[in-house]
Amino acid sequence: MRFAWITLASYFFYGWWNWRFLPLMIASTTVDYIAGAKIKTAETENPRTRRAWLVGSLSFNLALLAFFKYYGLFASTINQASSSLGSGTVVPVLNIILPIGISFYTFNSMSYTIDIYRGLVRPARSLLHYSAFVALFPHLIAGPIVRYSDIETQFNSLKNRLGSHQASLGIYFFVIGLSKKVLIADRLARPVNEFFALAHPAGLVNSWIAVLGYSMQLYFDFSGYSDMAVGLAHFLGLQFPQNFNSPYKAENIADFWRRWHISLSTWLRDYLFIPLGGSRRSKTRTTLNLTITMFLGGLWHGAGWTFVVWGLYHGVLLVIHAAARERRWTLNSPTLNRIITFVAVMLGWVLFRAESFGGAMKILAAMFGRTGLGALPDSPLYMCWLAWACAVAFFARNTWEVELQPRLAYAWSLAGLLLASVLMLGGASPFLYFQF
Repeated sequence: MRFAWITLASYFFYGWWNWRFLPLMIASTTVDYIAGAKIKTAETENPRTRRAWLVGSLSFNLALLAFFKYYGLFASTINQASSSLGSGTVVPVLNIILPIGISFYTFNSMSYTIDIYRGLVRPARSLLHYSAFVALFPHLIAGPIVRYSDIETQFNSLKNRLGSHQASLGIYFFVIGLSKKVLIADRLARPVNEFFALAHPAGLVNSWIAVLGYSMQLYFDFSGYSDMAVGLAHFLGLQFPQNFNSPYKAENIADFWRRWHISLSTWLRDYLFIPLGGSRRSKTRTTLNLTITMFLGGLWHGAGWTFVVWGLYHGVLLVIHAAARERRWTLNSPTLNRIITFVAVMLGWVLFRAESFGGAMKILAAMFGRTGLGALPDSPLYMCWLAWACAVAFFARNTWEVELQPRLAYAWSLAGLLLASVLMLGGASPFLYFQF
C-alpha cells in the first residue's frame, strides 16, 4: 500500500507539469524492470541473453534521451553544415518538448540494469516496487541521481512510523535547502540574468562580478534543491546520498569534481570512465578516457555545443592537473590552490551559462579587459547579497557538516530561516537544473 501511494503521488506530482509525458516514464520503468528480471533469470543460463537484455534496456533509455533531448541539436548541426555546402535543409527540425527530469530518471534506470548485470543488486520485488523507486518525487526532476543500490535495503525495511530524529532531519534539510534557494540564489538571479542578456557586456569589473554572481546562484540553487530533496526523502523514511560537499573549497579540479554534483560525478566514474579503462592503462588512454567522460558529462547537461565545450574544458583541466601532480608542479598553499581552482571553474561557468559561443567569447573578452575597466554595480544591496553568498560558500560548514542536536537554538534558527524564506517568496523561480 505504501509503495502504491508513493508511486501514485509521484505520478501526480510529475503529471502536474505535463501529464502527456507520464506514459514515457512508465514505459521506461516497465522496460527496465522486465530487463532486470530477465538479466537475473539468465544469470546461470546464457551470457549472451543477459548481454542482449542489458543492451536492449540501455538502448531504449539512450534512444529516449537522443530523441527528446538531442534531436534538435543534431538536426540543426547537420542542417548548418549542409547549408554551408549549399545543400540546404536535409533534416526536418521538430518542435520537441523536453520532458522535465528525463536526464535524471533515465540515469537512475540505467544504473539499475547495469548493477543487476554486475551482480551488485537484486531485481526489485515487483513492478510497483521499482516504479516507486523511479518515480520517487523528491529527486525525480532534478536529482540527486539515486541508484537502486542506494535505496534497495531501505525500501525493504521501511518502518511503519516516522521517528522524531528522522523527522527533525527532514525539517532541517528542507528548510536549509529552501533558504539557499530563496534567500541567496534568487536574490542574485535578476542582475545575473540581466548581464547575460546584454548584447555587449561592458567592463572588466562588472563582468567578473556578474560571473561570480552566477557561480554563487548556480551553486546555491542546485545544492538548495538537493538539500530539499534529502529533507523530503527523510519524511518518507529514506536517506538520499550527499550531492554537494563545499565544492568551492576544492584545492584542485579533481577535488572539485569529487565535491560538485557528486551523484553525477560518481555515476560517470563508475559507469563510463572505469569501464573505458579508467587510469589503469597508458597515459594516452587515460587522457582519452577523461576526455570522453567529460565530453559526455557536458552533453548530459544540455543540448548545446557550449555544454560540450564546457565538458571538454573540464576534461583538459583534469588532464593538466594529473600531469602537474605527477611532476609535482602543484603549489603547497591550500589557499592559492583554492583560488586558482575557483577562478578556473568560474571561467567555465561562462560557457555553461551563455546562450551561444559568441556570447561566451564576448563575456570572456570583457572579463580580460577588452571593453575597459568598468565600475562596480550601482546596487549596494546586491553586493551585500553576493558577499554573503561568498562567505557561506567559502567559509561556512555545509549542510551535511552540521551536527543537528535537539536544542532550542536550532529550532528557533530553523524557524527564523523558514519565516524569512516564506516572506521573501515572490513569483515563479524554477530551479536551474530543471532544464537538464
